[in-house]
Amino acid sequence: MRYKNLLFDVDNTLLDFHDAEQQALKALFNELGVPLTPENETLYKTINQKRWEEHEKGNLTSDEVVNGRFGLFFERLGKKVDSVKTEQRYRQFLNQGHKRIGNSLEIIRDLSAKADLYVVTNGLANTQFQRLTDAKLYPYFKDIFISEQAGFQKPMIEFFDYVFTQAPHLQKEETVIIGDSLTSDIQGGKNAGIDTIWFNPIAAAADAKIKPTFQISRLEDIYDVLASPQ
Repeated sequence: MRYKNLLFDVDNTLLDFHDAEQQALKALFNELGVPLTPENETLYKTINQKRWEEHEKGNLTSDEVVNGRFGLFFERLGKKVDSVKTEQRYRQFLNQGHKRIGNSLEIIRDLSAKADLYVVTNGLANTQFQRLTDAKLYPYFKDIFISEQAGFQKPMIEFFDYVFTQAPHLQKEETVIIGDSLTSDIQGGKNAGIDTIWFNPIAAAADAKIKPTFQISRLEDIYDVLASPQ
């Protein structure tokens, strides 16, 4: 094995966050009597993405991201809601979303016998723990590192300093991060001084400024990377 330690992102790497988000929004909007039109969905996702980008930059905490997004969204629709309570209800729906991507369970189960696996994810702890547990992935990881608990988020070097402090036996030259986000996972890995594997199933355009060590289009392609000579 090329690496002894594999750091996995969760959303849209192991679990289908788009599916979880879609189902949660449908349930929430239905409960509030608001149609989930393509326009409304696009508006919400635009607002949400911008807030998470600010989180990655360190300008908003994860609590600020989620507790303010629905208030801002419904304000744009001319509707006033309790943003925090709306987020809590949405979270209840979102926590139920644990659809796995491809054969991620089989891959993680197999790799856990060959290397030490860890989760490195931005988001809220309760949500990620529940989704990983419901997806039956949780038992295969040595530890779970979540931005809410770390106090920092990917791609900040402080997040990875936290990881390596909590797991001091990890050697950077033996460690690789696997994730779908160039700005969060790949840039984070570069900031931490570890190798990176960009999971890019939709063949997204590369970024000249953020170059992964490796790129794969299917999760199972990770085996080719792990078997390659150093």
